[in-house]
Amino acid sequence: MALQAMVSEPIKPCLDTVVLSAAIHMYVSQSDRGELVIGGGADAYNSYAQRGGLPVLQDNLSALLELFPAFSRLRLMRQWAGIVDISPDTTPIMGKTPIDGLYINCGWGTGGYKAIPAGGDTMAYTVANDEPHPLIRTFGLERFTSGALIDEGAAAGVAH
Repeated sequence: MALQAMVSEPIKPCLDTVVLSAAIHMYVSQSDRGELVIGGGADAYNSYAQRGGLPVLQDNLSALLELFPAFSRLRLMRQWAGIVDISPDTTPIMGKTPIDGLYINCGWGTGGYKAIPAGGDTMAYTVANDEPHPLIRTFGLERFTSGALIDEGAAAGVAH
């Protein structure tokens, strides 16, 4: 899925931290050059295009203006998108595969950076013991055939 970001024209420093709203799913920070860096949810369709869709762009900007109405006069300078691997149930896929000696750890989408220490520890255990760590047993590939999907959208702060 494409995850979008955009930047505004540069302004004088006004944000010295990242502002994130899980309620309306958007974030904004200010670069060293004064540009506001804005982002939010992923596009609702699968694509390998590195451009985002207009509805998500509009949603991100509406969310920004809900938090900071004073930014309504800023011009948007550029927008881009990058591809993120989000699994269908928004939960990472971790563990053994049907191929001996092949393990997977993917599908983290936008939340992997928060959980990678625990993900690394549990995968190291899985590889060393050739069986899933108890914390990741339900995160295996077999959940897609058994129908035991997990919705981790709340843990990520968004269901994308």
